[in-house]
Amino acid sequence: MTSETMVSYPRDRTPALAVKPKVGNEDWAMRLGLGVIGAYLLIAVVLPLYAILSKSFQDEYGNFIGLANYAEYFATPALFYSINNSLTISVICMVITVGLAFGYAYGLTRSCIPGKGLFKAIALIPILAPSLLPAISLRYLFGVQGMIKELLMGESIYGPIGIVMGEVFWTFPHALIIIITSLSLSDARLYEAAEALGASKLRIFFTVTLPGAKYGLISACFVVFTLVITDFGVPKVIGGQYNMLAVDVYKQVVGQQNFQMGAVVGFVLLVPALLAFVADRIIQGKQVAQLSTRAVPYEPKPAPRFDRVMLAYCGVIAFMIIGILLVAQYASLVKLWPYDLSLTLHNYDFSLRDGGSWGAMINSLEMAGWTAVIGTAVIFTGAYLVEKSKGFHQGRGLIQLMCMVPLAVPGLVLGLAYIFFFNHPDNPLEFIYATMAILVICTITHFYTVSHLTAVTALKQMDPEFESVSASLKVPFYRTFFRITVPVCMPAILDISVYLFVNAMTTVSAVIFLYSSDTQLASVAVINMDDAGEIASAAAMAMMIVYTSTGMRLLHFLLTRGIALRSAAWRTR
Repeated sequence: MTSETMVSYPRDRTPALAVKPKVGNEDWAMRLGLGVIGAYLLIAVVLPLYAILSKSFQDEYGNFIGLANYAEYFATPALFYSINNSLTISVICMVITVGLAFGYAYGLTRSCIPGKGLFKAIALIPILAPSLLPAISLRYLFGVQGMIKELLMGESIYGPIGIVMGEVFWTFPHALIIIITSLSLSDARLYEAAEALGASKLRIFFTVTLPGAKYGLISACFVVFTLVITDFGVPKVIGGQYNMLAVDVYKQVVGQQNFQMGAVVGFVLLVPALLAFVADRIIQGKQVAQLSTRAVPYEPKPAPRFDRVMLAYCGVIAFMIIGILLVAQYASLVKLWPYDLSLTLHNYDFSLRDGGSWGAMINSLEMAGWTAVIGTAVIFTGAYLVEKSKGFHQGRGLIQLMCMVPLAVPGLVLGLAYIFFFNHPDNPLEFIYATMAILVICTITHFYTVSHLTAVTALKQMDPEFESVSASLKVPFYRTFFRITVPVCMPAILDISVYLFVNAMTTVSAVIFLYSSDTQLASVAVINMDDAGEIASAAAMAMMIVYTSTGMRLLHFLLTRGIALRSAAWRTR
């Protein structure tokens, strides 16, 4: 090769150094905001969980004793059997609930039955009620003096039968929402291709419908399993002598004042919930998009025989849900069951009843209001900072991880952890213990993850160019946030506020350890009145929670419909 054909290269082959982007004042402000959100999650989630873990390794004097408490726990048959009982009940409820919910969702998405909106609304009613309500209704139906106790053929409702029935009622809408979403993403082209190839209806169901909905079904299974194993209300009211982990925590702390053993049981309760959460995350990580841009939405075709079957099935389920609700309402109006069945409002005079008062309802409204307002502001702002901040990838990833932790923590464990952390004399935040503030903080934290994911989903739908254009025009990020981001995401913000309010009204486990005589809540009053034998008044208070949650949902819809339409007017152009 001659010198004329040789290609010359520059002598200096040192790679160019990467230039770090300059961190401006706005970036520092957003990182400061992230630091505040991270500090909140650290104080409200991480440190309390560390406190309960530490407590499980200590004796009553605070001395480290290693695994002695755990050894005592597993050596106590009554406590150890609770693990088997809780796992058994959770699996049974998971199978029954997901099966029933899939049939109901299949009827709503794959048939042409009339009144689909009404059926869906009825199925979501249990979300508005505390888990105590179905347990109370089941006692009036199948108890010693129940209306239709003969249907149990001599079996007692106080035990596994009652727990399963109550939990299925309470968890049904949670599974239904997930499965409906999964079935709604089906591509009609797959069904057309299967029919063109001559596949039967049954084969299409097993080769197209189930594979397309498998991730939703798996997610629904984990959600139901976690809700059942961590629920406190149903087994407390109707469990009888059938020990469950959640009730054991309550008995150890409230009944025996054994906080160390309560911490042990609480940590044991945390393990299966955490494993279910991790498994669900792994499964969802393998999920791929089921609906492409070329997909055709599936629309069911009229099939008279199939539609009649689905109408009957959904009608039976809806009748059972309404029946449970009506039984609780009827029980709250009966003067003295079963001897005097005349109707009266005397049971609603909570001032004459042991364990509760109208003050508890007022406290619940106050707590739910603060939770909705403060929680929505904190959670949406935190999601915005995590999603829209530039750089600081490790810090944002850590905060995102802490945002996911509350979903895996049972409310009972979180409430107990708050006792150990906030009631410690060395904690400068001890002054908020036994106040309304700690109830609000605990409730926001307990329901943080779902609200955070809702906000992140809404923010991901916004084009990043909004922030880029604002930056190029020298518009401060906070002005873009308030003038563009908040109005566009207003529907999601409203959903978060309603979600937090309703859950604050119905929650029991997260606040059962934290209320004082001045901050007793309506859901806790139901427990206390039931313990005092005031079952009719407990049913009345539970119904007041249902009516309040329903009324606030309707009021919220009426007051915010115009705002939502104006903020989303661009969607209709």
